[in-house]
Amino acid sequence: MFALIDCNNFYASCERVFNPNLQGKPVAILSNNDGCVISMSDEAKKLQLPFGAPIFKWEQFCKSNNITVLSSNYPLYGDMSTRVMNILAGFSPDIEVYSIDESFLELKGFENYDLSNYATKMRSKILKWTGIPTCVGIAPTKALSKVANKIARSNLKQSKGICIIDSEENRIKALKWTKIGNVWGIGSRLKKRLQAKGCETAYDFTQLPSDWVLKNFSIVEWRLQKDLQGISKIPLEDAVTSKKMIATTRSFENTYADLENITERISTFASSCAKKLREQNSNCHVITVFLRSNRFDKNQAYLKENKTVFLSYPTDSTLTISSAAIAAVKTIFKEGVNYKKAGVIISGLVPNDNFQLNLFSHENPKHKPLMSAIDNLNKKFKGDKIKLGNQDLNRTWKMKQNRLSKKFTTNINEVLIVK
Repeated sequence: MFALIDCNNFYASCERVFNPNLQGKPVAILSNNDGCVISMSDEAKKLQLPFGAPIFKWEQFCKSNNITVLSSNYPLYGDMSTRVMNILAGFSPDIEVYSIDESFLELKGFENYDLSNYATKMRSKILKWTGIPTCVGIAPTKALSKVANKIARSNLKQSKGICIIDSEENRIKALKWTKIGNVWGIGSRLKKRLQAKGCETAYDFTQLPSDWVLKNFSIVEWRLQKDLQGISKIPLEDAVTSKKMIATTRSFENTYADLENITERISTFASSCAKKLREQNSNCHVITVFLRSNRFDKNQAYLKENKTVFLSYPTDSTLTISSAAIAAVKTIFKEGVNYKKAGVIISGLVPNDNFQLNLFSHENPKHKPLMSAIDNLNKKFKGDKIKLGNQDLNRTWKMKQNRLSKKFTTNINEVLIVK
């Protein structure tokens, strides 16, 4: 059996733990730079505040409906997530942290356990130790545990936050209740293709011939169908896999129309990507740089430009990646445009101990020990103390966070004071 534990409205719940005045009231959390709504409480959802709503357009709506709007407090959310996952690790040694607010547990050897009681203990312990409410879905496969979790979440009063699919009758009933677009792993395109085949529910999908699914889709969809049929084909992932693409993208606090500021930002983003690349022991072949103007600025047309560079040899050197990124951004920069966002994306990743060599070009052998020394010093002194010469040594990227709560658990100067 598998259990999926999902934190309810996680970002909003984290804020409520340290501000009880928000309990039972509508709360909305904004994205980077206080851009748009990315999370909200059930009360805000009932008011039909849409996900992704740009706050400058919905500011008056939030005020009229007494919706508390807060900036994303990622240090707080990350720390609270770690606390929840550490608690869950005590309920089963086989755990897969699926996202910041949900985890799969494989319940091996639990055949004689009262799973409902066990799920209740999970929810109670997490709530008592962290203040975060959760829902638990338990089923014979990962995909079915996702379905069970959605059912538990859909009616908290009746389900008490727990749903267990432990019989064929319950499985069929649950799948007939689940719309095809709400199935884990089925996106909008796949949803349309399945609906064209007459699939409106998850149960309809399980009734398609398996050979036809494998022929017309892929092994991923075939495994999903088998999982929904109660045949476990999606295993627990117990190891963190290396990323196949690394990106650093940021919206600027202000717009920039000069090349000097743009290149400084691109160099900083490229350095961040290179650091992440070395952390996972990989090299890259491809570097993509993009620039975006402000899509909400009515005084100029929205402009988006991209440039991709293919390297003749794989590298993890900040010097090489930054130089290539700066050269690329200079080719797409346009005078007179107010840029609001930029980013660097590196791809074509290969292990740093296993890649094809180039006979005529290769990495400067001095770069490897230099990068290692820089990483060690930055780690020792806790921060990017050593930067490239084309980076602003006194400048750190700062998000626009005008509605930010305190870092209650990660900053000793901001912990709650009990009188």
